[in-house]
Amino acid sequence: MADLLEYKCPCCAGKVEFDPNSQQMKCPFCESEFTIEALQEANGVQEQAEDQLNWETPTSDWGDGETDGMKVYTCQSCGGQIIADETTGASACPYCDNPIVMTGQFAGDLRPDFVIPFKFDKEAAKKALLQHFEGKKFVPKVFKDDHHIDEIKGVYVPVWLFDAEAQGQFRYHAEKVKRWSDDRFNYKEVSHYMVKRAGRIAFEQVPVDGSTKMDDTLMESIEPFDFKGAVPFQTPYLSGYLADKYDVTAEDSIDRANNRIKQSVADEIRKTVIGYDSVVTEDSGIQLENAKAKYALYPVWLLNISWNNEKFTFAMNGQTGRFVGNLPLDKSAATKAFCITAVIASIIVFILLMIFNNGQ
Repeated sequence: MADLLEYKCPCCAGKVEFDPNSQQMKCPFCESEFTIEALQEANGVQEQAEDQLNWETPTSDWGDGETDGMKVYTCQSCGGQIIADETTGASACPYCDNPIVMTGQFAGDLRPDFVIPFKFDKEAAKKALLQHFEGKKFVPKVFKDDHHIDEIKGVYVPVWLFDAEAQGQFRYHAEKVKRWSDDRFNYKEVSHYMVKRAGRIAFEQVPVDGSTKMDDTLMESIEPFDFKGAVPFQTPYLSGYLADKYDVTAEDSIDRANNRIKQSVADEIRKTVIGYDSVVTEDSGIQLENAKAKYALYPVWLLNISWNNEKFTFAMNGQTGRFVGNLPLDKSAATKAFCITAVIASIIVFILLMIFNNGQ
């Protein structure tokens, strides 16, 4: 049996002491009293609540003949490895636009479980770029007229998808504060509570990008992808497109998936603790069941543009058509607009002050 002097108060986390008068354990700070059994149970929650986050990762291998005719191209600048069939020309890296060279026959790693086929072609991506320019007042006109599209490439980006059922247990220290006053003093009464919550949440297709070459900001900006459009992987879907070879394994992606799941569970269960003035998480434990990772390829159009000795990269979701990318800023136009806005705001403030003063 553990030393009782080591136990903490479940209400305020102060160290409890044995009270000879009540023959119970008593907190000298909040004056809460507990039986030894209740104190052991409460502290047992803190000792027993542990995370159990074990995953089953993909193990699918390529079948005989599936990789025939598929080549590996390696970027001489960023080191990225791109997979393409023999009929697909590949001369520039879709990420950094530097030259890539064929380094040999693709031998395979893990075989993708699913693929979301492209629903938009290259012309749609180019049209989306022009639409992206519309309404952008502070983009230099010369950029809109004289930009040069270096490359438009359809790339399948590797993505790890995590499914799991998460069971979470949480213990909180909560407080209710009551204030009042009389003619002599102001009073404050703080009531302490130990709050326990537990819940289960199912997660499906929690995505983690499997490529370090794909800019995470661009990838996240064109989300979400609709997994309902995914189909079992077959090599013909790669024909005419490039496929990025994953350089982040499923095992190395687990921490990111766990963090997203743990934060989501904590947020949802925390929402159920209401009616208190303050709530602090004291202990938590999350266990995963039926935790499996899948390997999928997501379709992305990448557009590289050269202008004024700078490179601009744009991305379009090849399934939904969502388009993103940073544009150059016309500083003179932006400054002029700011000055005009400031002048108008000053005039409005002046008029309001005149009205206010005349009304006094």
